[in-house]
Amino acid sequence: MDRTQKKEWVGSLHGTLEGAGLVVVTHYSGLTVAEITALRGKMRAAGASFKVTKNRLTKLALEGTAYENIADLFTGPTAIAFSADPVAAAKIAAEFAKTNDKLKILGGSLGGQRLDVAGIQALATLPSLDELRGKLLGMISTPATRIAGVLQAPAGQLARVLKAKADKDAA
Repeated sequence: MDRTQKKEWVGSLHGTLEGAGLVVVTHYSGLTVAEITALRGKMRAAGASFKVTKNRLTKLALEGTAYENIADLFTGPTAIAFSADPVAAAKIAAEFAKTNDKLKILGGSLGGQRLDVAGIQALATLPSLDELRGKLLGMISTPATRIAGVLQAPAGQLARVLKAKADKDAA
């Protein structure tokens, strides 16, 4: 890359990082192209991204963002996973690291709060934003259906009594 391409790349990554809710820093040494492609596919499906980065350029892109505090993690063959959802990138990276020893999680940052490996693992156990929305919607709709059932019960009973009375009078 020449100097202008590097500036564009740093600017692009800087903008991407400003919009991210979570950044996870990993070592990917020994992963094959097929494994990285599979990991990127899983990340994309969850609404996250995985990018192999150049350390010096990434440190420049981190300047002025909430993630400046993780600049020291960028040594060796590093890649970053990031997402707007504060759980998605951590969840996919942790799942992939369990099945593949070549991917090592170094740490990360959640909105400016630095996280170690244990923090990323704890974050990975939380439900995603979509799962939380589904649970909340279920909790909200359950009482409404119960109220509707309770309100319909007396009317149904009254209708059955009137029908029984009508049947009795007809007989």
